[in-house]
Amino acid sequence: MSETTKTTNEEILAEEKAMLEDIAARLSGFARERANLVPLLQMIQERHGYLPPDAINMVAEYLEIASCEVYGVATFYNQFRFTPPGKHQIKICLGTACHVKGGDIILENFERKLEIREGEITPDREFGIDRVACVGCCALAPVATVDESVQGHMAPSKVEGIILGFQIEKEREAREKQKDDAGEK
Repeated sequence: MSETTKTTNEEILAEEKAMLEDIAARLSGFARERANLVPLLQMIQERHGYLPPDAINMVAEYLEIASCEVYGVATFYNQFRFTPPGKHQIKICLGTACHVKGGDIILENFERKLEIREGEITPDREFGIDRVACVGCCALAPVATVDESVQGHMAPSKVEGIILGFQIEKEREAREKQKDDAGEK
């Protein structure tokens, strides 16, 4: 395992531990009533972006109901995610105008470049890809949103440029961190 992969895994485990501690601390703010199931799930989703299996188990234990009941309610609603979102969320519009102008090709290009499928995140949790019904920018079709930025008139070459831009920024941040760490020692 490379040092970068090891560091990334350690960072992910630390984030997950902190997340579960945060959830445990916030549960006491809710009465132990089944009526609070959806509000509890919404709180977790809002704070952490998804519902991890351990959180579902914590909620079930707190409300004294079966985990499968919590999971059943969570899967009923579209608003809940069960995988962590990527640090950078990429949403490809596949509404009518974007579909006609090649939105599916743009989606395929992001999937190929990031080596993940729609609805998944990269192993380092850097990127997540989702399809959306409409962004509301039909005149700019095909459209993708990258984080909160609308990218209009998308083309396969733009996909590569967007990903490359994030890679360059990540490398720059790593160099600055190394420089800062070297200066502290």
